[in-house]
Amino acid sequence: MKSEKILGVKIDNLSKKEIKEKINFYLFNQKNKTHQIATINPEFILLAQKNKVFKEVLNKSSLKVTDGFGIKVAFWLKRKKNKTRWTGVDLLNYILFLSNKNNLKIFLLTNKKGLSLWKETAQAIEKKYPYLLIRGYDYEIKLDNTTIKNIQDKVKNSQADILFCNWGAPQQEIILSYLVNANISLKLVMGVGGSFDFLTQKLKRAPLWMRKIGLEWLYRFYQQPWRWKRIFNATIVFLWKVIKS
Repeated sequence: MKSEKILGVKIDNLSKKEIKEKINFYLFNQKNKTHQIATINPEFILLAQKNKVFKEVLNKSSLKVTDGFGIKVAFWLKRKKNKTRWTGVDLLNYILFLSNKNNLKIFLLTNKKGLSLWKETAQAIEKKYPYLLIRGYDYEIKLDNTTIKNIQDKVKNSQADILFCNWGAPQQEIILSYLVNANISLKLVMGVGGSFDFLTQKLKRAPLWMRKIGLEWLYRFYQQPWRWKRIFNATIVFLWKVIKS
């Protein structure tokens, strides 16, 4: 699989068709292996500069998909063409569509203090995808041994095929890495950040025209102005670091 590095973080430069083929292979053709998907955006890459564990988890993920528009700009600055950008919420919906079609079992690992808890997220998913069996739990965001063991046991008992976690980076990717190595029934795990909030409609998605030209960040700022520092880092700071590198 061909990948490019942006500030030391690998990104798989695949078309949407190639990404779909990989996901289908993970779910239906490969047995006894758990695959982790990471949706890479500029904020992830900046966090990875300070957190070596997070960087290692991202680089070891089975599939590293371009999410943020800033990644496409970074490719352009490196004189490379990024084949596709697939946002986390759209990728989540594709996997749910595929799972619904094949009656797969889903586990939702949610932030106890987040906007969207597992039960309301499950209800929102079931309205659109009625053939899924959904289980889940709300947790305090902790990466201690007791929490990790408790989550592993609950997921194992659920016999879930796929797990989504909305803890936010870097915690969600790190906890998922423990599940990858736990030798349980999971075929696929993915961190989804705030994507559940769009499913429960607690946040509205940017209009399609804004998404196409990479202005989701501006619409997000309009809805959540308190995120200004994160948005500034993911746009100005990220691109400046790429240019300097």
